[in-house]
Parts: sequence; structure tokens; C-alpha cells
Amino acid sequence: MTELQIALGEREQELAARTRELARRTRECEDAARELDSLAHSVSHDLRAPLRIVDGFATIVLEDYGDRGKQLDDLGRDHLRRIVAAGQRMNTMIDTLLNLSRMTSRELSHERVDLSQIARELADDLRDDMRAREPARSIEFVIAPSLWADGDPTLLRLVLQNLLGNAAKFSARTRSARVEFGRNSDGDGAEKCAVFFVRDNGAGFDMRFAEKMFGMFQRLHSSNEFAGTGVGLATVQKIVRRHGGRIWAEAAPAPAEGHGATFFFTLWESAVIPAP
Repeated sequence: MTELQIALGEREQELAARTRELARRTRECEDAARELDSLAHSVSHDLRAPLRIVDGFATIVLEDYGDRGKQLDDLGRDHLRRIVAAGQRMNTMIDTLLNLSRMTSRELSHERVDLSQIARELADDLRDDMRAREPARSIEFVIAPSLWADGDPTLLRLVLQNLLGNAAKFSARTRSARVEFGRNSDGDGAEKCAVFFVRDNGAGFDMRFAEKMFGMFQRLHSSNEFAGTGVGLATVQKIVRRHGGRIWAEAAPAPAEGHGATFFFTLWESAVIPAP
């Protein structure tokens, strides 16, 4: 047996060992994902039972005693309303956690997705909702045409829904609110990716906490300023990563109103499809 044959045999054994190790780690990841999904469902079920009891009894007390003379004063009614509201927020967080678990465990589909059309539909929905709740408020949506991608249409819609919704929400105090969805013409040269962005001229954020905002249940603004669960951006990050991309945020340092924020996310160049 020649030295070349010996070396080749050693390489084959090494490759076989690495293949077995990769298969083992893949099984471990799959098992961990299933266990995490099962845990999320179990925890949500266990949390909902006492939550329903607290919410139910607080609502009963508020309805039965809240308007009967002085059995419950203004402070007592306020406390009960806070309990009910907290229970509703907790229920929303549980739903969001379950949805996140389902989303990250489902198999990705790869279809030709018209991101511009999705963004226009979402912008129309946001305008309609705004007119119903805040008739005096106006907002301009600027959607770049012909932005196509290859990916899971349901999940990519969820990405844009969260990013455009956040942009509209955090622009609520801006007189001439503007939200833009587009694509950088030069892409990401380092990774040869296409870079999409959602930009607003709203409240912005402190760049020191740019990474923190993508954590689960992390918020940079209090719920008194802007409502939310702190799960949306964590969801977006997981979806983008599942598509092989990354997401980051930038904000101007100026504290003045209107400096806003820009959220960038990438797709591999091979996954980006030009318009027909």
C-alpha cells in the first residue's frame, strides 16, 4: 500500500467521523427544537389557567361592585382595571411566544415573493387602522417598486408587518410622519447580499442599545409611551436568520424629533430575484 493510499484512507476515515458527528449534532438540534416547542405549549397551557382565574374574578368584581355606591371607590376600580389590563397583556405575550415557537419550527417554503406588493398591502391596512383610531393623524408610506425575493411568503410578510408596524407606531408623535421601504442599490459588499430597509422619521433610539432591542421581551421605550410586547423584533430576527440573512438597526445621534430609525435586513444575492 502506497503512502498516497494510506493518506487517502485516513482522510476517508476522518470524513466519515465528521459526517457521523454532524449527524449526531443535527439530531440533537432537532430534538432540542422539538423539546422547546413542547415546552412552549406546556408552559403556555399552565400559565393560562391561573391567568384566566385572575382575569375572570377581577372582571366580575369590577362589573358587580364597581358601580354600586361606595363599595368600590375610584382607587379600587383603577386597581382592578390595572389587574385586568395586565392579564390581557400577559395573555398576548403567551400567544406571541406560541406563535414564535411555531414559526421557528415550521419548514421553510421557497417561493417567488413580491415584497413591494406585500408592503403596499400592509401600508393600506395601517392607514385604515390609523384613520379609525386617530382621524387627525397622517402618515406617508413610500414603497419602492419591483422588490422581489425568494423565500417563505408567510414569514417574509411577518417581517414587513412588524417592521412597518413599528415604524408607524414610533412615528405617532411626528407631525409629518414618513415610512419608507426600499433596497440599497449597492447591497452588502462584504457578504454579497441584497440589503432591504425600513426607515422612519419617528422617535428613534439610543444606538448603545441597538443590539438589545432584538432580544425577547426587550423594549427601549416604556409601555406608557408606546404599546407593545417586545417580541416583534425578536421574531423578525429569527425569520431573517432562517433565510440566511441578518438584521441590524441604525439611528441618528441627534435627539431632535424626526431623526428616526432605519432597520436593515439581508437576503443572499442568489435569493434575490429581479422583477419580471
